[in-house]
Amino acid sequence: MMDTSGPILQVALDFANLSQALRVAEEAVAGGAQWLEAGTPLIKSEGLATVRELKKRFPDHTIVADMKTMDAGRVEVEMAAQAGAQVVAVLGAASDETIAECVEAGQRYDARIMLDLAEVADPPNRARRAQELGVAIIGTHLPIDVQMRGEMNLDTLRAVAEAVDLPLAAAGGLNSETAPLAVAAGASIVIVGGAITKAPDAAEATRTILQAMATGESAATDKYKRGGPEQIRELLEKCESAQVSDAMHRGGWVEGLRPLYPGAHCIGPVLTVWTYPGDWAKPVEAIDQAAPGTVLFVDVRGEGPAVWGEEATKSCISRGLAGIIIHGALRDSRAIIELGFPAFCTKVAPAAGDPKGMGMIGVPLKINHRAIRTGDWVVADDDGVVVIPQERAVEIANRSCAVVERESREKSEIDSGSTLARIVELEKWEQVGGGGEPSS
Repeated sequence: MMDTSGPILQVALDFANLSQALRVAEEAVAGGAQWLEAGTPLIKSEGLATVRELKKRFPDHTIVADMKTMDAGRVEVEMAAQAGAQVVAVLGAASDETIAECVEAGQRYDARIMLDLAEVADPPNRARRAQELGVAIIGTHLPIDVQMRGEMNLDTLRAVAEAVDLPLAAAGGLNSETAPLAVAAGASIVIVGGAITKAPDAAEATRTILQAMATGESAATDKYKRGGPEQIRELLEKCESAQVSDAMHRGGWVEGLRPLYPGAHCIGPVLTVWTYPGDWAKPVEAIDQAAPGTVLFVDVRGEGPAVWGEEATKSCISRGLAGIIIHGALRDSRAIIELGFPAFCTKVAPAAGDPKGMGMIGVPLKINHRAIRTGDWVVADDDGVVVIPQERAVEIANRSCAVVERESREKSEIDSGSTLARIVELEKWEQVGGGGEPSS
């Protein structure tokens, strides 16, 4: 019998490479982690050899295989158990027949079945039925892609705790602040991924979370947290434009825009302005229409003469605006630099135009194939300008923070003497069939 008297910390090793997983596992075990999970990405990438290697390296620890089985329950549980898994995760959305097959196969190999309730429509009823079928552990799980929408809800865990008399596991973006809340809500097994696996020091992160679980007192952290609409700016302030672009599948970049000076950096929702080259009326009028914290985004077709200068910049500062981006020209560059106001443009020119008032405020723009609308978010810095569609702002802000966290772990390994190619096993992941002659 495995001891599930809690609280137990299970570390989800959701890597693509076994070598990375093992390095983090060593640190997590040193920090006191009791259970080690071969995550679904790891099993899909490296196979059940990951389970064998974890059992070989850590024979005194419980090894969990997150198979997310949906069909062929007997075969998958047998394979995982034979590889050394003592707990095998099965999806709650699987049929009763599949779950029963998993339970029976697990009994033959002394492996327990953990039911994953991710995206199940009625978690308490499904948990009750799973208990009838012989499942040993019920897991509530907020999937990663759902976490990126800023959701964090322990109500499902509480409802399931009232419905069944089984050990409960909780997963879904938990960290040193929320892990003790999960324990208080009924979890005897707390599953933590990124807050440990992305930490520069996974051992210390593990100790901190275990201490919080044991005492019931949350340990404050500014990392490994996701937010909602009210936290968009706070989240994006942790990120650079390059990390935001990575979060958008290397997208979002508005080509051709550069900072006026090194270190210029602005974040905020956009108010768009379209105007003719040299017509500076609408860009200046937009200052009075913009709310504090807004970034003005002006399209002048990338041409001169200047539609912006020192006095417009001072007006922005007095109004509390966050920055100016001009697909076109500005002037008074020295004064703007001395003011320290974030400014981005395609050109600098001494000549200004005239305030004819021919443009429009708040209209959709399209610059170098990139659409920009009022209400979209922008992150601009030394690398350039990235635009986030407003309907995806919460998701992308959260995903950008996840990129920052991953890079933090990778940088710590590089600082310890490794290289990026070795960390991510670059040669292994080169596209099959790539590298040939380009087609004509």
